[in-house]
Formats: sequence, C-alpha cells, structure tokens
Amino acid sequence: MDNSSNKNSTDIIKKEFYIFKKISLIDKFNFYEYLSIMLDWWVTITSSLESVWKKIKNLYFKEKIGELLIFISSWDSLNKAMKKLPDVFNQSEYSLIEAWEKSWTLVNTLSSLALEFKKLFELKQTIKSSLTYPTIILIFLVVAVLVVMTYVIPSIIPLLDESWVEKPFATIALIATSNFISNNLFSIIFFIVLIFVLFYFFKSSDGWKKIIDNLLLKLPLIWNIYKNYIIASSASILWILMNAWIPVVKSLILVWKSTNNVIYEDLFNDISMKVWNWRKMVESIIEVDWINEYFPSDFLQLLSVWEKTASIDNVCKKINEQYTREVNYSLWNLTKLIEPLAIFIAWLFVLWFAFAIFWAILKLTQTVG
Repeated sequence: MDNSSNKNSTDIIKKEFYIFKKISLIDKFNFYEYLSIMLDWWVTITSSLESVWKKIKNLYFKEKIGELLIFISSWDSLNKAMKKLPDVFNQSEYSLIEAWEKSWTLVNTLSSLALEFKKLFELKQTIKSSLTYPTIILIFLVVAVLVVMTYVIPSIIPLLDESWVEKPFATIALIATSNFISNNLFSIIFFIVLIFVLFYFFKSSDGWKKIIDNLLLKLPLIWNIYKNYIIASSASILWILMNAWIPVVKSLILVWKSTNNVIYEDLFNDISMKVWNWRKMVESIIEVDWINEYFPSDFLQLLSVWEKTASIDNVCKKINEQYTREVNYSLWNLTKLIEPLAIFIAWLFVLWFAFAIFWAILKLTQTVG
C-alpha cells in the first residue's frame, strides 16, 4: 500500500465514546451491498472500503470500518481484518469471506451476505409492523386507565366521602386503586424505567440470557413465532455456508453461534458433536430433541430429503420460505387475537368503573330521596 492510502486510512478512523454500540441489519446489508458493487467493478478493496465508509450513516459502524481499513492497509486479508473486530463481524461472516477468498469469488459471497441480511431485516420489519397496531392499542388503554385513575376518580372521591352511604366493594377497590396510583405515580414510572434499563444492560449476561431465551420459547402466542424465526434464519445461513463448501460440522457450529439463542446454541452444539462422530444430521437432531419441541417434524422431513438427494440449495431455500410464511401466518393470528383481547380488557375496566361509580351514586340518591 502507498503512503497516501495509509494516511487516508488514518484520517478516517477517529475514536469516540458511544453509549449505544448497535449495528442494525440494514447497516450490514448496506455494507456488503456497497462493497460487492465496488469490487465487482474492479475497484481495489481499500478504495471500496473508503467509499463504503462515506456512505454508511451509523457513526459507530463508520469507526469500525475505519479500523477495518487500517488493518487491510497493513496487508491483512479481509477475513483476517474482520476477525480483529469480533463485536462487529461474527464468525459465520468472516468464515464465508475466508472460504470465498480462496476460490476468488469474493463478490458472490458479499452479495449473498447482503441478500441474507436484507431477508433478515425484512422478516424483522414484518414482525415489528405486525405488532405495531396491537402495541398502540395497549398503550392507549394504559394511558386511558392512568387518566381515569389519577384525574377522574379523585374528583369524585370527595362527593362519596361526604356522604354516609355504605360504598360497594367495587367502589372501595376502585378508590383504593386510584389512591395508590395517584400517590405513587412517579415511583411506579421510575420502577418501570428501572426494569427496562436493567433489562437492557443485563440481557446479554449468560444467566439472564438463558432465562429470557427459555421464556421466549415458552410464552403463549410468542414461542411459535420465535421458534419459526430461528429456524428460517438458521436454514438461510446454513445454505450460504454449505454453498461456500464449508464442511457440515463447521457449518453447524457457525449456525448455532448465529442463532443468538442460548437454548438453540446448546442444541446445535450437541448436533454438531454427533455429526462429527459420523452420525446423520436428522438422526442427531432426533436424539437431542426427540419430542420435536424445538425442531418440528416437517423440518426433519425436509432435511431427510437433503440427506437422500444432496440437494442442499433447494432444501434450505424451501425451509427458509416455509418457515418465513409460518412466521407471517403466526403474526397475523397474533394480531387478530390481541385486538379482541385488548377490547375485552378495556370492556372489563369500563364495566368495573361504571358499576363502582353508578352503584355508589344510585345508593346516594336513594338515601337523599
């Protein structure tokens, strides 16, 4: 590399402090997409990275791309440079880069990775958009309850207290709840914020992560969506790895490291160990999950087709497509279920409010009469 290139690379990288060090799927997609296009036009790797650095909007990611450029300017290959940034690039990414660097088809790998991150991003966006409307309903419901409990009920309480009418239990419970929320509103808000902050900072620790991952796979309505999402993304990653002629055992190891779920990581680890001992993949999966709790029977049937026909491309593609459809269908069902559930909860609150207030007022009018 020439001195001007090293100087430009040094100018690009600027160390700053970041509270949130997050690189989104769309950032990764843009990175691999831009890089593949530049290299396809025979632009050098350093010039390509400099161009990509200018296009990326994520400041933390820009800094890491600058570090990547420094490593490559020091005569590291792309995969070796990526290995030095484990917080940014996972093992499956740089293993793919390494495999395709040896076969001189790096552009194909970068395009495949870009497509994979795009599919994962679209799948996550589908999940978020499907849950947006139910979330808005629940937020409005909570806000309505808080307004009633902190403003409406306190204005009625003096009227009821001045009378000597015996209050029904529903009215007493409503007043007690209103007093508790009104007197402890800021404490409740602080407690909720504290829970979210603690969850954000401790969710990555081994103990808490295992609890959270296990809970997500057990929660009603959620577990099926989450499980299908993991299977769909794992099948897609497995297809890319196998298509790069990475051995089955190493591919399985890289897949379980990319699932981001402790339960599935342990399962894939056990499966890879059995495959290493010359066991078939489907047979190994059945042994570690014999009740089909984490790997459905139709998933095993498709994998058995791969073992019999060696058609990894079509099988993994079909698995990804099928379970992506399953995620979409489950999300549709969840949305349709949450809407009436939220309405039912709102109806129960309104019924409680109406009964508690109007029954007390009715008793008051009867006493006055």
